[in-house]
Amino acid sequence: MEKGKGLARRWAVELHDASSSSASPAVPDPPGFTRSAPDADDAAGARQRKDSETAWKAQKAWEVAQAPFKNLMMMGFMMWMAGSTVHLFSIGITFSALWQPISALRSVGKVFEPFKDPRVDTIAPKLLFIALNLAAMGLGVWKLNTLGLLPTNPSDWVSSLAPAREVEYAGGGIPLI
Repeated sequence: MEKGKGLARRWAVELHDASSSSASPAVPDPPGFTRSAPDADDAAGARQRKDSETAWKAQKAWEVAQAPFKNLMMMGFMMWMAGSTVHLFSIGITFSALWQPISALRSVGKVFEPFKDPRVDTIAPKLLFIALNLAAMGLGVWKLNTLGLLPTNPSDWVSSLAPAREVEYAGGGIPLI
C-alpha cells in the first residue's frame, strides 16, 4: 500500500471543504456577535478610548511629578536619624541627598518621555518635578551646613584670618572665672 492512500485516519479532519467555496454561514455566530459594518459607535468608542488614554497619561505624569516628595520626606528622616556629627554614615546620606536630585534633574526629559503626547500638557508636571528636586537638593545643602562642611566664615577662605570666636561656653556647676 502506498503511503497516505487507502486507510483513512480517524483523527484527521479536512478543514477545507471544496464543495462550499463561498463563505456560507454553516456554523451560527456565537451569542452577542453580529456581522455589521463599522458605524458611528466604533468612531465614538475610539474617540472615548483616546480621551481616556489622554486622561490616564496626564494622571500618570502628575504621579511621576509628585514622586520626589516621597523621596524628600524619606531623605529628611534619614538625615535626622544620622545626626549632626561628621561620620561616615552622615556623609553618605548627605552625598545621596545631593546626588539623587542632580541625577533626576539631568533626566527630566527621559522621565516624562512616555507621556509625550500633543493632547497631554506636561509643562506643569515637569515644573513640579524640578521644584521638588531643587527642594531636595536644598535639604542636602542644609545638611552640609549643619555638619559644618560648607565654607560659611571668612576664615574658611583666607588662611591668615583667625577662626570665628565661640559664642557659647559650657561648664560645670563651679564658675571657672
